Amino acid sequence: MSYLRAVLNNNKSDEIKYLKHLVRYGERLRLDTKRYEKELKKHNQPVIKKQVTKKKYSPIKSKTYSIQSVTADENSIRIDFNRYVTKKDLKFFELKYKTLNKDIFDIKGRFKDAKPTKLRINGINKITISQYKYNTLRISLSHKFDLSTYYIINRKSIIIKINKLKKDQKKSKTTLSKNSAKFVSPSLNNHNKKRVIVIDAGHGGKDVGAVGPKKRYEKNAVLKVSKYLYQTLRLRGYKVYLTRTSDRFIKVHNRTKLTNSKKADIFISVHANAAPKKRVTKARGIETFFLSPARTARAKRVAASENKSDMRKMSYSSKNSFLTVLNQSKITQSNKLAIDIQQNILNSVRSRHKDVVDGGVREGPFWVLVGAQMPSILVEVGYISHPTESKRLYSTYYQKLLAKGIANGVDSYFSKNR
Repeated sequence: MSYLRAVLNNNKSDEIKYLKHLVRYGERLRLDTKRYEKELKKHNQPVIKKQVTKKKYSPIKSKTYSIQSVTADENSIRIDFNRYVTKKDLKFFELKYKTLNKDIFDIKGRFKDAKPTKLRINGINKITISQYKYNTLRISLSHKFDLSTYYIINRKSIIIKINKLKKDQKKSKTTLSKNSAKFVSPSLNNHNKKRVIVIDAGHGGKDVGAVGPKKRYEKNAVLKVSKYLYQTLRLRGYKVYLTRTSDRFIKVHNRTKLTNSKKADIFISVHANAAPKKRVTKARGIETFFLSPARTARAKRVAASENKSDMRKMSYSSKNSFLTVLNQSKITQSNKLAIDIQQNILNSVRSRHKDVVDGGVREGPFWVLVGAQMPSILVEVGYISHPTESKRLYSTYYQKLLAKGIANGVDSYFSKNR
């Protein structure tokens, strides 16, 4: 009625006003408003329609699916989470099935696209991915050669690295022993070429170190581990030096002197522990030390044992003061390096020996670390005085497990501390 009254009174402004009302309310009532729209156009007025705004919903991260993505590149598989991960989120084991070697990773979490996802890496026979259990994603790598895989945990990601690919196997057979096929080709790790690492095999020559059952000497076991570590890191692309390559005595200060002259990024001293006779069957495990004044009696005892070959005379309080002043600047980084190496050694050796004890990361006043001008640690790879560990430390297979674990720790450290 109002519109008709405006037309009859020739009131153009009211006519336009009520036409717009008719269009707007007609649309709400779902009526045909075309004739009113035409009338508006005659008055050169745009048809104003109510804008229907759609509600915007922000994506919500599903707690059900904690794994966001799984991707592969030329020699690694990356699993990204929507939460922080730790070593407890992954279990690794190896199987032998007919002619195939299987490396299996059980990862805690659910992945929505587990079934459709296909992973391929040139040189690997088969990679399968499946939601093995409700909260366990399984990734299995099958190959006729031992791929020597390892993994790095970094905040919200797990990265599985494959050391040995098909294209590298023929090249390495001429230079490495059968079991050494676990080591990676340097061509796959060009980013490591700028990293310099010095490995120190403890003791040597007239200094035999600790002695275990059947005259198993610390100096021999740690030299073997150090050599395998040298090979492993070299094949991963690092520039590596050994303080000794044979059974010879080297003064402590000459070891760090070499390290500094090579401008190393990190320094790793490899040793084996020992316990008094009354504790030889009880004391066992792997420990990693970084340089600092000793806080515990145990750390003091271990340091005293490893410092025997150094003849510098200084009181205990003087030593502690000297260590504090000299090394405060690198203690933090050494601590981080020690944590990564300790964790990865345990992961490696426990893949075959679940009973290996975690002795932890500790502080200690080791003279071999004093002069090093970079992050430096001392690894006690086991107790050579313990009957079982002594035997393992003289086993080639176990020595390689230790070397692999230390190398994985080095990778982990550099991935977090670029």
